[in-house]
Parts: sequence; structure tokens; C-alpha cells
Amino acid sequence: MSQAFGLALLVLGGLAAIGAPIALSMVTAAVFYLFLAGQDMSLASEQFIQAVYDSTLLLAVPLFIAAANIMNVGAISDRLLEFCKAMVGRFKGGMAQVDILVSLIFSGMSGSAVADAAGVGQVTIKMMLKTGHYTPGFAGAVVAASATIGPIIPPSIPMVLYALVSNTSIGYLFLGGVVPGLMMTLALMAMTSVIAHRRGIPAEEAVPLRQIPGVTLRAMPALMLPVILLGGIYGGATTPTEAAAVAALYALVVSALWYRSLSLKSLYGVFVDSARSSASVGLVIGSALIFNYVVAAERIPETLSQFMVSLDLSRGGFLAFTMVLFLFLGFFLDATTIILVVIPLFLPTAMALGIDPVHFGVVSVVNCMIGLITPPYGILLFVVNGTTGIPIKAIVRESVPFLIALLLSLVAIALFPELVLWLPRLFGYEG
Repeated sequence: MSQAFGLALLVLGGLAAIGAPIALSMVTAAVFYLFLAGQDMSLASEQFIQAVYDSTLLLAVPLFIAAANIMNVGAISDRLLEFCKAMVGRFKGGMAQVDILVSLIFSGMSGSAVADAAGVGQVTIKMMLKTGHYTPGFAGAVVAASATIGPIIPPSIPMVLYALVSNTSIGYLFLGGVVPGLMMTLALMAMTSVIAHRRGIPAEEAVPLRQIPGVTLRAMPALMLPVILLGGIYGGATTPTEAAAVAALYALVVSALWYRSLSLKSLYGVFVDSARSSASVGLVIGSALIFNYVVAAERIPETLSQFMVSLDLSRGGFLAFTMVLFLFLGFFLDATTIILVVIPLFLPTAMALGIDPVHFGVVSVVNCMIGLITPPYGILLFVVNGTTGIPIKAIVRESVPFLIALLLSLVAIALFPELVLWLPRLFGYEG
């Protein structure tokens, strides 16, 4: 590691420590490195432009963001809530179970944990608190924990980013996330049931069986979106980016024409919010890839790979090491930064040890999603706190059992790669 790179890391750490945005910190550190190394500082702009504008895959990110925002504003979320209440509201801890199932279904549309927590999660918290059976902290913890499912079940914005840095098929990554996402859902529902029995939280009034077909029919346009999205990708009709455009258009048509719940005024607000969110994500992506140029110039991935291989770690040992490291980094960094900056450092080692890139990608993304509910930088904790006013301390205290359930799911998918690779191989993956 050169002196210039060491000083650049100090700049990056210093700016982050005083609260500067991570995108600004990485760009400043990269430009500082180029200056000290005597390289053309315009390389930073060149890398940014090439990274953001030359990748059609990245276009999927703002489209998925727009689709999620449309569904939050339209009546799609309301129909999903009605359907999920009919399905699982009759069980112990009914409204909490409803939120988890809604997160599972909604995740098949948005690919964003934040969209889940800020949108439909806000509604389910109000419904839980209205019953009087749930503490605010518990309601907030359920919503934050279940929102982590969003980027695991396809579509997934974090997996799009992993595909960008690893050159892995986004289609097979999406498929690889299905079984782990279902496992996380079942683990959270089981933990909710245990807590509900201990605290005496009752079930909701059961929806009569004769009404379920009608509830399902009303929710059918919303339930069809994941089918259309994944069917287009795996049927060969669309690329993942084109599928994201179809998802956004379908959400718009269903909200505006079928449910008639989207006005021109609210649509304008959706586009403004989507543009802001996309710009924020784009800045982080661009700045991370600029910094990755610096890392590559220093040959850090190759050096790290040689060092890790020299330790003679087994596949399991390497996965255990990276899992603990990514969980630790999740205390301080957002998931996007870990995926774009940190994970590429370990990809060469993973490949050298024969670890499948789809398996490694899904395990890594699950790691990063768990980091979204760990303090002090758990972004989902801040989202729930900001939208509901529930104290973060109360959410953190109640989220511990759900964190344990998610960690057990993570260990299972790390130990048994077939849980990730079975579905991709069913569709022709040869990794």
C-alpha cells in the first residue's frame, strides 16, 4: 500500500467521522489520491461517467425505486394488507404476522427495504398500535426486521449492485434469493409466534373463508406483478432492466386505471421523490466506483487474495470470516457502500477458493440487509423512527429476537449452498 493511498484512507475516515456524506467522502479521498500520485485528477470524472452512464444494468435501480413509490402512493399496498390479513391474521400475533407476509409480497415488487419500511410498514405499525396489544417498540421492530426481506426476494436493488461489481448474472442472483427470502420470512413468523404466545398477544378476528376468494381477487392485480416481472426475465422476454421498466409501468397502470387511486398531483410527487432517491443512490454508486478505481490501481484485491489464500482457509472458514466482517461493518456503513467497495476486495479470494459467485453474492447481501437493523447505523431503525416517532432505543431492544432469527437464517444459507443454488440450477445455471 502506497503512502498516497494511506493518506487517502485517512481523508476518507476523517470526513466520514465528522458526518460528511459517504459519497462526498469517497470522491474527495479518490481525488486526493490522484493528486498525490501525480495522476490526472480528471480521471475521477471519467470513472464516474463510465460507471453511471455506460451501464444499462444500473438503469434498473431508478425504475425499481419508481415502482416502489407508485405502489406506496397507490392503493396496491392497501389491497395487499387486506389479502395478508385474510391469510395470516387468524394466527397468534396476527397483525405482526400480517406485516411480515406483506413484506414478503411487497418485496417481490420493489426490491427496496427502505420503501417497504417507509410505505406499507408505516400503515401496519398504526394497525398494530390501534389494537392495543403491541408495544410501539415491538411494532417498530417487526417492521424493521421484515423489511430486510425486501432486497432478498427478487427484484433486488442490492443484487443489481452486486452483479455490477462481480459480473454475475442478475437473473440467477434473483433466483438465488428466493429460498433464502422465504426462510427469513418463516424464521421471523416463527419468532413472532413464540413472542405472541409468551406475551398473550391474540390473533385477529378471522376472515370468513367465503370472503377469501373476493379478497384475493381484489388483490390479484398487485399479486400478479412479481409473476409478470420474473416471468419476463426467465421467459427470455425482457432483460432485468427492461423488467424494471415493465414493473414501473404496470404499477402505474394498476394504480391509476384499475384501482383509480393515483392522481396527477400524487404522480408528480412520486416522480420527484423517485428522482431524489435515484440521484442519492447514483451519487453513492458513482463515488464508490471512483474509489474502486483507486483500490484497483493499488492492486489491493490481488494482494488481499494472495494473503487470504496463504492463510490456507477452507471455504467455510473464509465465509465465516467475511460474514463476521460484513456484519461488523454494517454497524458503521450502509449496505450500498459495503457491496460496492468492500465486497469486491474479497471476490478474487472467493473465486480462488471455488466459492460460487451466486452463493457468495446472496450470502453477502443477506449480511448487508441484517446490518440495516443493527445500531448505530441501522438505516431501517432511522426510517421507522422518522416515520412513526417510536424511540430508536425501544426498537433496538425489541429487535434482538428478530435479529437472532435472521442470523440463524444467514448461517443456514452459508452452510448449505444448495439452498441458494437449487433454483438457479433448475433454470440452467451451471455454476
